[in-house]
Amino acid sequence: MPLPSVFEGRLRLPAIVSPMFLASGPALVTACCRAGLVGTFPALNQRTTERYEAWLDEIEAGLDGTSAPYGVNLIVHPSNRRLEADLATTVKRKVPLVITSLGAVKDVVDAVHSYGGLVFHDVINRRHAEKAAEAGVDGIIAVCAGAGGHGGTLSPFALVPEIRSFFSGTIVLAGAISTGAQIAAARLIGADLAYMGTRFIATAESLAPQGFKEMIVGARASDIVYTSAISGVNANFLRPSIVAAGLDPENLAPHTKLDMNGEAKVWKDIWSAGQGVGSVADIPSAADLCARLTDEFTAAKVAAATL
Repeated sequence: MPLPSVFEGRLRLPAIVSPMFLASGPALVTACCRAGLVGTFPALNQRTTERYEAWLDEIEAGLDGTSAPYGVNLIVHPSNRRLEADLATTVKRKVPLVITSLGAVKDVVDAVHSYGGLVFHDVINRRHAEKAAEAGVDGIIAVCAGAGGHGGTLSPFALVPEIRSFFSGTIVLAGAISTGAQIAAARLIGADLAYMGTRFIATAESLAPQGFKEMIVGARASDIVYTSAISGVNANFLRPSIVAAGLDPENLAPHTKLDMNGEAKVWKDIWSAGQGVGSVADIPSAADLCARLTDEFTAAKVAAATL
């Protein structure tokens, strides 16, 4: 499918660097956008709406007309007491891309559309995708098996075609994507864009603690634990961080209530990552990583032409 016009001529790579809780900030966003990838961050990575707007100032000051557009993640969940204020700031500042999570609400979509912004919504199954389409979103992010954060369990070979069967907008694929070849693979199976998170936690500009970055570099897919016991919603976490927090990964106490106002405490010491950690071997600058991914993507396209 053709990409939305705001992306035309501004992407060097068909990829979005996902909004990572407590890890994405202005330095990472601007570095990725200047390198030709869509950089994003969660509004809740700042403690107040006022500080969120200050980050928008910082990001916009670091971009120019050749940069890829940036985006902001808004958590659309009843426990997010800041949603109304953050949405008002988003509309006032005309943020180009809004990524919504944990609820597809038409009023939020309409507010972003009022100034010409785009709304992409992340989903883990067809039912959620259908609700997002009904709400009028411009893009659906298929969060498949192996994704960091609140990941799903479905194979991309199952979920992407099902979404495409009823949705004509942009489809973004998330789930263990760490290389340029994997971005090309996402395109081959029908996604318009790839969604990358874990690979960018291990970059110089990431706000993640150094120990978190090094744990990702040393981890393998078998080190990822999928559980709802940490935050109340199923997500993937690094087993060593669970152990370091004094918990037994095999005997985690049930936790069934999501409360965004307490999420920072939960995720501060127990670190989330996707199954693609096994492909992460270093902690480069974001610019160097984006250049590497672009070269890998180009090589993968050449190789695909010979299949």
